[in-house]
Amino acid sequence: MSAKFITLEGVDGAGKSTHLDWIAGRIEAAGQRVLVTREPGGTPLGEELRRLLLAQSMHLETETLLMFAARREHLQRVILPALAAGTWVLCDRFTDATYAYQGGGRGLDPGRIEILEHWVHQGLQPDLTLVFDLSVEEAKRRRLAATAAPDRFEQEGLEFFARVRSAYVARAARFPQRIRLIDASQTVEATRNILEELISSVCI
Repeated sequence: MSAKFITLEGVDGAGKSTHLDWIAGRIEAAGQRVLVTREPGGTPLGEELRRLLLAQSMHLETETLLMFAARREHLQRVILPALAAGTWVLCDRFTDATYAYQGGGRGLDPGRIEILEHWVHQGLQPDLTLVFDLSVEEAKRRRLAATAAPDRFEQEGLEFFARVRSAYVARAARFPQRIRLIDASQTVEATRNILEELISSVCI
């Protein structure tokens, strides 16, 4: 079986990080090698850009370009070599996050994101994207319980996250063959029962 590229998405606090290592374990249990990585980040340069992006205020277009600069480095040095070597890649956020946060949340024209996507991706798309969907009120409650030092994205208000969530839902409706919405308001066990079915569908 060729290696698969799986991404996890959702508003901050939706719980995707809770399930990341568990999903990696299920893929390994199916006999596949798996690499867990994240965006922005995943490479030394990407992690430097991540620190800037999460802490430094900047123009929206600068923010978006830096996201894609980190992504190109990530693809070239980590994701594409791993897939070519037969290793599955499990990534915490990818370009759907840019459409949701910079597009939906901040209002950037999605056409500009699409141009960068075509340039940077060079045809690559995830085989499966899991979007953890949760009310923005509950996501905020979880964020506050999880961190004492929120980054500049986590500090945004409910209206911002409502737009981000709506953008994710719209992406899922547009690309149903790739993106699956996961009801993240359920218990961890119930959520993982759903994830088990989805992961099994790509591991077979």
